[in-house]
Amino acid sequence: RGGGSCYEYIDLQNIKNICLNYNLMYHLDGARLFNAIISKNEDPKQYGALFDSISICLSKGLGAPIGSVLIGNKPFIKKARRIRKLMGGGMRQAGYLAAAGLYALENNIERLSQDHDYAKIVGDILAEKDFISNVMPIETNIIIFEVNGRYIASEFVQHLKNNNILCIAISLTQVRMVFHLDVTKEMVNHISAVVSKM
Repeated sequence: RGGGSCYEYIDLQNIKNICLNYNLMYHLDGARLFNAIISKNEDPKQYGALFDSISICLSKGLGAPIGSVLIGNKPFIKKARRIRKLMGGGMRQAGYLAAAGLYALENNIERLSQDHDYAKIVGDILAEKDFISNVMPIETNIIIFEVNGRYIASEFVQHLKNNNILCIAISLTQVRMVFHLDVTKEMVNHISAVVSKM
């Protein structure tokens, strides 16, 4: 519910120092790591140097149909593979899925900025409406905003659904919208037009 906001790198370094003081491993659930890297204009190597282990989701914004990557040192990965096998997590003939993951990493990271731009366009339209009281700061591809006055969140979501726009009410007053690989400029124009007429 952070609205796609990003940690400041200095804060991540401070957390690392606490981990070092208490002899703790430092893991990053990097499902949206590349969104943050693109938004902040950072280098992935910074994160590799900071964390002991990182998981990266290849679907979501990167557009692969399935898959995640776990990164860590050799002993850690060896243990992780054993645990995965014990838990029945191995897959056979997964080469075509790996190919989709490689394509996502090679082609879809830089284009994440497009998702971020689309979110900002729609966020600006929402902020102009009298029934939207607050749009959280938009750093990446997620918009979270407050609905009040003429609508409750579920009514707003239903109105958009009636116009072939999908989003989710995350509380009685809050709505969450996510922009991704499958959202086109034409769709953004459609969202903007529907919201503008409300």
